[in-house]
Amino acid sequence: MQKLEESRHSRTDRPSALLPVTVIVPVRNEARNLPFCLDSLGDFGEVYVIDSQSTDATAEIARSYGAHVVQFHYQGGWPKKRQWAMESLPLAYDWIFLVDADEAISPQLAEEIRSAIQDSAIDGYYVALRMYFLGRELRHSGASFYKLSLFRRGKGRYECRLKDQDASMADVEVHEHVVTQGKTATLRHHLLHRNVESLSHYIRKHDEYSNWDARVWVEGESNSQALAPSLLGSQAQRRRWLRRKFFAIPGSPLLFFLYKYIFCLGVLDGIPGLIYCSLQGIQFFHIKAKIYELKKASTQHGHGDTRD
Repeated sequence: MQKLEESRHSRTDRPSALLPVTVIVPVRNEARNLPFCLDSLGDFGEVYVIDSQSTDATAEIARSYGAHVVQFHYQGGWPKKRQWAMESLPLAYDWIFLVDADEAISPQLAEEIRSAIQDSAIDGYYVALRMYFLGRELRHSGASFYKLSLFRRGKGRYECRLKDQDASMADVEVHEHVVTQGKTATLRHHLLHRNVESLSHYIRKHDEYSNWDARVWVEGESNSQALAPSLLGSQAQRRRWLRRKFFAIPGSPLLFFLYKYIFCLGVLDGIPGLIYCSLQGIQFFHIKAKIYELKKASTQHGHGDTRD
């Protein structure tokens, strides 16, 4: 089980104008990104920063903004960081907003949220990401997508696509999505996704993500069908359907790069678009290589160690 190592339970008096929403921000060594994120969260009534024993100034920065800092100790399995926080922490409000450390909320989005949470008929809202990569907004490259980031507490939870996980697959949800049985809507304004960390940091994170993706592929989504791949489903389901079709094609990493760079017009995003689309294709290659590795290891285990 994960441990609740540190939580600032005391509640300071909040001005009535603050949004009655709890924000959950998962982090690990995000000292460069976090100030941009927390600067944008001043209108929210409660902010939890869920840390994974960062070795930089992440925790100190979070405390300087008045956030509750909680240490998350991942020991494998399920739940992972965000779902654990939703289940385990004494959240003050009925609405939860999930934000990454490299994301920020515009004043326009904050005001839209203030109005949206008054609608008693809606249990969750999709929010679009506006992606910035290497200092440039990616208007193309297949980099635009929606997340169910804002929802009522108890009405949304992460799908579990793989129960048998370990720390090599990241301690935060990778391509799991929040699902809700209630009615949802889409907000007009965007979250700003603006990562200022190095490409080395980006590559290290995505190496862990590819470990997870490969395991999900090998196990065949046997743990969850909450968002099954479907061409006619939600955006997340369409993306899963597309990835599965690409996986089945020889040379799919190159084809995936061409899909992003040519078909999705990544060429119009300049050098950052070229780098982003190339890294997406490389990520695809890493996943396929690790799928092969897992299948080969499984075959050798089933037949002893006599095979090459």
